[in-house]
Amino acid sequence: MAISILNNIGSLFARNQLSFIRSSLQNTLFRLASGSRINSGADDAAGLAIADGLRANVTALQQSSRNANDGVGVLQVADGGLGQVNNLLNRAVTLSTQAATSTLSDSQRAALNAEYTAIKDEIDRIGSSTTFNGSSVFTASTTSVFLSDGTASSTIGTTVGTLSSAGLGLATDISTAANASTALGEINTAVSTVSTTRGTVGASINRLESASNVINNQILNLQAAEDRIRATDIAKEVANLTRFSILSQTNTAALAQANLQQQLILALLE
Repeated sequence: MAISILNNIGSLFARNQLSFIRSSLQNTLFRLASGSRINSGADDAAGLAIADGLRANVTALQQSSRNANDGVGVLQVADGGLGQVNNLLNRAVTLSTQAATSTLSDSQRAALNAEYTAIKDEIDRIGSSTTFNGSSVFTASTTSVFLSDGTASSTIGTTVGTLSSAGLGLATDISTAANASTALGEINTAVSTVSTTRGTVGASINRLESASNVINNQILNLQAAEDRIRATDIAKEVANLTRFSILSQTNTAALAQANLQQQLILALLE
């Protein structure tokens, strides 16, 4: 092979290879350090677009899961309030039954009526003051729980309804035996109404919990899909690290040898 001072082909080739190897080694170090196979759009433009889209879907679903859980929280507060109302109505049944008997004196019946009035006042208080996150729980307005994956959305509406003693039909006092007998029928109807409302609330809780479970399953699958696209294959990159480290050393040595070849020209001139 002829010796030339115009071009050192061996040196040029070794330098080009060394540049490629160092770039590859740097990318390998980036992937190992970050844990991500895609650290810039240049690494995998299509994969980055898909992975970012999946991440946006996951973000929307995570918030939707929280929305569903908040909806469950509202309904659980409502159910707790209705449970207490049911306890109060059971006590009202006892008072009305007792007041309906003619063996009581007027003063005794008046004492029973005072407690019965307090029960109705407490039902009114529960209906007006029970709140979740500053908003009234017992309202005729529909609570809409928004669910979305960022591309499609849906809404689950729940309505608890208002709560008051008048709304439950508790219009009669128990100051007389006849009134107590009438009130007893009203209370039984109120118990049935509260039980029906609790059943509706319970069904809504089950629906929201089911929606949350489905969403959480979607999140798991989408995160797994994103991970397959974005995550570094650690075993592969460790092997590449070893390979490129050795090649970097051998190419550096080759470049040094290629540059030494030019020194042969000086030897010819001596």
